[in-house]
Amino acid sequence: MTRKHMMEQMSELFLKCTDTHSKGQKEYAKEDNAFRNFESVAEKLELGKDKVILTYLLKHIDGICSYVNGVKEQRDSIEGRIQDAIIYLALLHATMKSSDSKSNASFTHLPVWEKKND
Repeated sequence: MTRKHMMEQMSELFLKCTDTHSKGQKEYAKEDNAFRNFESVAEKLELGKDKVILTYLLKHIDGICSYVNGVKEQRDSIEGRIQDAIIYLALLHATMKSSDSKSNASFTHLPVWEKKND
């Protein structure tokens, strides 16, 4: 696979992740709080929302590991598991950035998949 083809695949994957995340936000993030669902679970379990997000991520990592180890027939598609894992990593990243306001300033650039070709 060429680097160009790899970048095209990554851009396509990230766009799918963004779409999936947007749909999830409508379902889970009421009142314009991107973390509402995780905060609700965290409160019930007396955990930090980062640990809740990590728990959700690990569920998908377990499924991905099973797939790599030969369990090809699963309830969820491997593509969906990978996309969800990426989304949970992005959410975990956002929780870390939101707790460090100095780091937030460095995140004003557009992601690769949103850059406009000039």
